[in-house]
Amino acid sequence: MNALQIAVLALVQGVAELLPVSSSAHVILAEKLMGLDPTAPDMTLLLVMLHLGTMFAVIVYFWRSWRQTYFASRHAFQTNGLQVALATAATGVVGLVLLQAIKHLVAGNAAGFEIEQLFGNTRLIAGALAAAGVLILVSAISANTANGELSLQSAAWIGAVQGACLPFRGFSRSGATISSGLLLGVSRRRAEEFSFALAVVLTPAVIAKEGYRFVQAHASAGTSAPLWHLLGPSLAGMGLSFLAGLAALRWLSRWLEQGRWYLFGAYCLLAALVVLIVA
Repeated sequence: MNALQIAVLALVQGVAELLPVSSSAHVILAEKLMGLDPTAPDMTLLLVMLHLGTMFAVIVYFWRSWRQTYFASRHAFQTNGLQVALATAATGVVGLVLLQAIKHLVAGNAAGFEIEQLFGNTRLIAGALAAAGVLILVSAISANTANGELSLQSAAWIGAVQGACLPFRGFSRSGATISSGLLLGVSRRRAEEFSFALAVVLTPAVIAKEGYRFVQAHASAGTSAPLWHLLGPSLAGMGLSFLAGLAALRWLSRWLEQGRWYLFGAYCLLAALVVLIVA
């Protein structure tokens, strides 16, 4: 990869990861257009570092509001921590059940099957983008009247929806979880805060999985190139994805508060059409 390709992927990941438009669909499309192999060791390491950059952007952006919401008191920490834990547990259960169902239906429970084998299927990506777009448009109708607090039941439903997003590239995690919160009557700001709190909990597991895939790919490639040759460009990409992520979060918060949430849904529908045409 050259510097321009790294910069493009970092910007795409940094912006699309935190906007409700599915970073994976955009990154996969960008890789295809630039002729890159997403399974190459340097690509895998880059994606790990880009995820780190966007995770740090979320922490920096939301830290002040989380401190007021989650760490205001011991009771607040326990209450909100229980909601996050319950939602994460629901995510794990739904995600694992779906992964096993897909493995059974698509690959006949083949031992070597991995869900990543479906990531290049542009029809699935387009369908997931369209589904996310419809969900965002429907939730936008409820956005102006949603002003309630988050309950344990709502947290569990949001977590379950997040779990349903995991196997499908194109089904935006943030778009689905924020939309679910709005449909459940949770206020826009609270739904946004909770969605990205779940992201911070989930992202380390994603990074660990991608890191393991990188180690495996690097070992199987039999290359003697030192890892630090790959680390430098990946660190630069992480920094760029961090800055792009901060800008994307400001954009998302502004449109959500200004009642422009529906525009992200319209964009997802348009992106689904573009994916079908281009890919």
